Amino acid sequence: MLPGLEAADMPADAIEVGRITDAWGIKGWFKVLPYSADPEALFSSKCWYLMPTEKGAKTFSGVATMAVTEAKIHSGTVVASARDVLDRNAAEALRGSRIFVSRSSFPTAQKDEYYWVDLIGLNVINREGVLLGEVKELLSTGAQTVLVMDFEQDGKTLERMIPFVSVYIDDVDLTARRILVDWQADF
Repeated sequence: MLPGLEAADMPADAIEVGRITDAWGIKGWFKVLPYSADPEALFSSKCWYLMPTEKGAKTFSGVATMAVTEAKIHSGTVVASARDVLDRNAAEALRGSRIFVSRSSFPTAQKDEYYWVDLIGLNVINREGVLLGEVKELLSTGAQTVLVMDFEQDGKTLERMIPFVSVYIDDVDLTARRILVDWQADF
């Protein structure tokens, strides 16, 4: 096992939040590519779970845990340091590692804010009670986020997109696993 890593089991609520792209400096810091425009999950968790990249050279195998000592934004990129990753060589050995964080360590979302991962799998129902589909992914178009869902019609699986903006979204109920929308089935 590499310095700074310990073998571990992946938590059941683990979410992939980024990837280590390269070493940064000579004191063991490394650059991180976050999968979110707001990488608060990376900053809030002091324990990251790593898996080696599926392609390329693997410097460790299985799942490892790493104790993060600091993560921050520096010059438009995320950089981090970890206990026992003390030099550039150790940081370079982490290159390509996939970063997972336990969902329970995410910061609490504010009112009317949702983590995308929590919306995936929710049923989307319109005001008339018609099931429009199940959210399979979300897209960021720059101006807005879009719900992408699958639905069945005439024996075929089709795709429907609904902007995730307040004019169309009436309610998100994570407990009931549904999103109520002002959207017609024939849109």
